[in-house]
This record gives sequence, C-alpha cells and structure tokens, in this order.
Amino acid sequence: MEITLSESKNITEENILSLYHSNKWSAANKPKELLPALVNSHTLITAWEGDTLVGLGNAISDGHLVVYYPHLLVLPSYHGKGIGQLIMVKMQEKYRDFHMQMLTADGKSINFYKKIGFERAGQTEPMWIYFGGDH
Repeated sequence: MEITLSESKNITEENILSLYHSNKWSAANKPKELLPALVNSHTLITAWEGDTLVGLGNAISDGHLVVYYPHLLVLPSYHGKGIGQLIMVKMQEKYRDFHMQMLTADGKSINFYKKIGFERAGQTEPMWIYFGGDH
C-alpha cells in the first residue's frame, strides 16, 4: 500500500461522497454544500492510493492564531493503517505553532486524538446547533 498525501483542492464530488457515505457521515446528504465547504477550507489534505481517495482532513483557520479541524475521515477498509495519523502530522507541520488547535471528538476518535497529543480543553463543554443524525 502506497499512500500519497496531497494539498491540492482538485477533488470531485464523486470522490468525496464515496468517502463520506462509507463512513455514514450526514454531510454526504448535502453534496452541493460539501464540496465547496471542503475546497474553501484553509487547508485540505487528501490521502490517495492510486486514483482512490482513501482519506481526508480539513482545517478552518484565521491563518495566525486559531485552527479548527472539523473533518478527518478514512475509508473503513483502511482504518488502523496510519492514514489519519499521516494527515494529522501534515496538519501539524502547518499549524504546530498556533496558539490554539481545536476539534470535536466523539466515540472511538477520542482515543485516536489523545494518542496524537490532543486533550480535553480545560472545563469546556462542546456545544452546537446540529442538523445531522450521525452523532
């Protein structure tokens, strides 16, 4: 398995929807919004095996102090192969000196993020207005 990472935002709706549907993310139900949302991210890192999109992560940032990582997905058949970690290492190359790096983790992803250095943010509590059904 040879995985190639790319910061190119030249991706297709078809590639993205396959990845999001396979992970049962409700964002797949908003295809017209999903592609522009990813392409307009401050950073989009995609992971490829040949022509197959096997993972992606994005960052929303002010470019100086704060970065938020909203999405990190890997095709289920590629889970446990280090692809998510490769994507986050690439993100860390770009954002390591920022004052604050934020994300929301749930379920099995909590331990993944703890392993790569994230921790609970003090006494904060995540809050949202959310119209999906996948959490």
